[in-house]
Amino acid sequence: MDEISLRELFLIIRKRLWLIVLLTVVAVGASAVVSFYLLEPVYQTFTTLMVGKPKDYQSDNKLEYNDVLLNQKLVSTYGELVKSRKVADQVIANLNLDMSYETFSSKVSVNLVNNTEIIKIQVKDTDPELAQKIANETAQVFMESVKNIMMVENVQVIDEAQISLNPISPKPMLNMAIAGVLGLMIGVFLVFLLEYLDNTIKTPDDVAKHLGITIIGTIPQADK
Repeated sequence: MDEISLRELFLIIRKRLWLIVLLTVVAVGASAVVSFYLLEPVYQTFTTLMVGKPKDYQSDNKLEYNDVLLNQKLVSTYGELVKSRKVADQVIANLNLDMSYETFSSKVSVNLVNNTEIIKIQVKDTDPELAQKIANETAQVFMESVKNIMMVENVQVIDEAQISLNPISPKPMLNMAIAGVLGLMIGVFLVFLLEYLDNTIKTPDDVAKHLGITIIGTIPQADK
């Protein structure tokens, strides 16, 4: 198998450098157009809640640590309740939203803060004001639901959702950087692929390399 030196690799790339540059520029330009003009900005806001133990749970002062552990275990249950259809349908009805439960679920997510009694409700939407309303209303509906279903009275809102002014996506600069790297890689791959498929003889060195024939002379190209 013939070995290719670094100099030959450099010459191969230099011969079709225009192709690499072209593909890189096209990839970056296309990513910029999509990021700035085609993709809608998505905003995210959140509200945090702290929940306590059920109302009928009895304990004495010696079991305060166990009470905390119980609350932490119940946080997972509360998180599932936030994402339930009962809560979602009530929020949709209260805000008079024209969306299905599936659409609502895709916008709302629940994060459980590890080893705490805190639930974070996050909402994403292309309208920052609507995201704020959904987050705060979801928190209120959840508080009512958890009181009725699990008899939990001590549910408190720590942070109310605020209107976010900075979108979380798209990220044009990051997208353009990724597109530039991909364009560069594809360009280099195509250059070496074209070189591999090109079996024509262009230089005296190609004759000696591919045909194994010693060059004894060359005829220069002359003007007419």
